[in-house]
Amino acid sequence: MLVKMEGEEAFSRALRTWARWVDHNVDQTRTRVFFRSVSPEHKGANWCYNQTAPIAADEAIVPWFPKSMVSIVEGSIRSMRTRAAYLNITRLSELRIDAHPSVYSINRDGKPLTLEQRQQPIIYADCSHWCLPGLPDTWNVLLLASLMRHPSSNVNL
Repeated sequence: MLVKMEGEEAFSRALRTWARWVDHNVDQTRTRVFFRSVSPEHKGANWCYNQTAPIAADEAIVPWFPKSMVSIVEGSIRSMRTRAAYLNITRLSELRIDAHPSVYSINRDGKPLTLEQRQQPIIYADCSHWCLPGLPDTWNVLLLASLMRHPSSNVNL
């Protein structure tokens, strides 16, 4: 069935569906639930191209993810019967403007960008994926810390 709706309503419905599924299907004595927030892109005001350091404390950060969507996530998690740990990596990731492959990426054919393509960063700079090792490793460390902070004898890690 095709239903027309605004993006926020679709996002809210999707999270409510997920929350209901978790509440009905997850056995809390055997399973822990984690929800990782969205990973931002760095386009527009906080463009990633040619960046070599994180955003400094005195620099302005233009939030990428709308506050209303954050409220939807947090409200959905609060309304669940099943406890879910919220790993909010959005703000941390917004600071890491330098952690993208930028023009040191691959094209749609899976090949490294040519010199000509690298000279057109407006078209080819990749500001949505993350370099490995790097920021995604920090997310994993946060997940591991969350797992170890509240160990449960009933949960196998």
